[in-house]
Amino acid sequence: MTNESISSSFYAYLSRLRWIKRWGLKRNAHEENVMEHSWEVAVIAHTIALIKNKYYAGQVDANAVATAALYHDITEVITGDLPTPIKYHSPEISRAYKQIEQQAELELLDLLPDALRTNFADLIQHNKIPTAHLEIIKAADKISAYLKCQAELKAGNTEFVNAAEQIALSISESTQPEVIFFMAHFVPSCGLTLDGLMKTN
Repeated sequence: MTNESISSSFYAYLSRLRWIKRWGLKRNAHEENVMEHSWEVAVIAHTIALIKNKYYAGQVDANAVATAALYHDITEVITGDLPTPIKYHSPEISRAYKQIEQQAELELLDLLPDALRTNFADLIQHNKIPTAHLEIIKAADKISAYLKCQAELKAGNTEFVNAAEQIALSISESTQPEVIFFMAHFVPSCGLTLDGLMKTN
């Protein structure tokens, strides 16, 4: 088979992540899509992984963590973004949604040429990603959500008050020292204006 005979709509699907809006049940002052969220989670996860290695004797592959984080919400191009309150409304809904996610993973993999499926399976199928990597990605996902909530509150949007409190509490209870480090050293300046940031340099 020559390269010319290979046709895949995999990337065409991925490119549509920019049209999947997050926080659908809330009024947003600043809309956020899955594509930009995935980038933010990836860079946060990469930094957390490096912190874990440099400060807490971790041995995780930071580049692999970042790459998996880029794809962590890829199935939402099929399922859409299901708001957290619905996703965890009941054990039955959570189990059903997990099955839908797993089926969506398989359908996306089927869009790829055979030679690439194994490589992408290690990124897309959550049950094939190392637990240590998933823990970092999950933490980065929460931090991204925290930053989103803070930005909305700063814009005067009280719609995010409860979400901000719940996410802040969840992060504060983290047993991952690298997460606490990130929150202490990187997050505070995120609330500054551009002028405020420039004054700190």
